[in-house]
Amino acid sequence: MDDSDSRIDRAREALTRRAWAEAFDAYGGVDRSGLTGRDLEGLADAAWWISRLDVSLDARHQAYAAYEQEGDELGAGAAAARLAIEHFVREEPSVGAGYLMRARRHAEGLPPSVEHGFLAMVESNVARFSGDLDEAIAKAREAVEIARRFGNRDLIAMAIHTEGLAQIDAGHVADGLALLDEAMTTVLAGDLDPYFTGIIYCNLIQACLELNDIRRAGEWSDAASVWCDALPPDAPFPGMCRINRAEVARLRGAWPEAEAEASRATEELGRVEPGLVAAAFAQVGEIRRRTGDLEGAEAAFARARELGSEPQPWLAYLRLSQGKADAARTGLRLALAAEYQPARRARLLAAQIEAAVAAGDLDEAHATLDDLSSLTGEAGAPGYHAEVATAAGMVALAEHRIPDALDRLRGATAAWQVLRLPYEAARTRVLCAQAIRAGGDEEGARFELRAALAAFERLGAGPEVEAVGRMLEAPDALPAGLTAREAEVLRLVAAGKTNRDIAVELVISEHTVARHLQNMFAKLGVSSRSAATAFAFEHGLA
Repeated sequence: MDDSDSRIDRAREALTRRAWAEAFDAYGGVDRSGLTGRDLEGLADAAWWISRLDVSLDARHQAYAAYEQEGDELGAGAAAARLAIEHFVREEPSVGAGYLMRARRHAEGLPPSVEHGFLAMVESNVARFSGDLDEAIAKAREAVEIARRFGNRDLIAMAIHTEGLAQIDAGHVADGLALLDEAMTTVLAGDLDPYFTGIIYCNLIQACLELNDIRRAGEWSDAASVWCDALPPDAPFPGMCRINRAEVARLRGAWPEAEAEASRATEELGRVEPGLVAAAFAQVGEIRRRTGDLEGAEAAFARARELGSEPQPWLAYLRLSQGKADAARTGLRLALAAEYQPARRARLLAAQIEAAVAAGDLDEAHATLDDLSSLTGEAGAPGYHAEVATAAGMVALAEHRIPDALDRLRGATAAWQVLRLPYEAARTRVLCAQAIRAGGDEEGARFELRAALAAFERLGAGPEVEAVGRMLEAPDALPAGLTAREAEVLRLVAAGKTNRDIAVELVISEHTVARHLQNMFAKLGVSSRSAATAFAFEHGLA
């Protein structure tokens, strides 16, 4: 046996032990032109597991060509389907679509097989990301049927979890989560291919996070951590898991832990996939924003954008904290135009409502609230309903409809607490306090503010600690339900400033200034700048 044959034998044996680095080294000394399709596929797998992704993709292309040359239609079809996935993940949809068509052609006319099931599963994912959810569900069910006929546990778990994701996207949250939990029972049995195990773990936790189901996300994240820690350190999955760990920690309120995990993920994933690194930087930026490190948040979001990801709605919240409501709204509109997934759209719509209220555009706030209510009405996730209750309460408060605002905001605060999201609960509690104060109950407002302040102090939310502290020190600063921005506009009106002067000083558009004036006049019950000026002097706002 020559040295080449010996190396190939060692590589094949290493693959059976999942000794990826050993298999990669053994294949490395062999002329690839003499390798079979199966050996080239083994090389591609080994390279993937040690994060040599370019080598992996190149070897997989060669494996496909080898299968074709060998006349192995099933092998070629399976390789083409995997290449379709690889290119879609790399955001190369045209190439991915081309390989998907090749996979279909190879499968045509052949007897039913497991490979047909994997092809149906890929087609389900393509349909899901294209927004054709009926087709996605139908193709996933076709894959499940084939998997059960042939008893392939990998395909059964993958197809069931794929249908679960499509059901959630279609608004059938309870059904979708039940399917994801069913797929996880196969994962926990420990007899799945590790590649599919990682995909199911990551997708399940991500779905829970998007639904604000922090309890379920935390449970599965803890289970995934045990699995990830047992993987080779150079594998892509540990870094991917770390992004989910960071988000779970951020939502739970463990912000130092969250930033440490996200920062480490930026390092681990740097050799894997830029899109994933961008997601890690987005997490870092949001954690820094919450702690008050706005400069650090700006830098992290800039890195995420450089790597091809738009970190919305978090970037919009940063712009709002900088007083740039119009910039926040523009960024959110662009993000919404490209997003169809319900959970992510709900998050963007909620941020758009907050930005519209900050800009004084209550017409847009109402229209967006209608969109959010319609979207969340199709789903049963508690996180959706907490989002819509908070947004509805915010709009009612801006319009000085105090009973309605209180009803929605109290319900939202309770919902966030049940979901175990301390930051969201405390922010909503502050809105509740503003509504209570506007209704004339100063003692009740101070109780809510003190509770919110204690939560923000525990979290380390510096900007909110400072803002709530000011609210406790000056309870009567803003009469008639005026917002802080409306009070700023009123002070400048009383100083004789024109709309253009006010726009320049506050770094907003004249159109936004006009909206603030319209809302302010309605709250004060006046119809002229002179009457508004008189009110400002009477209440110490001039």
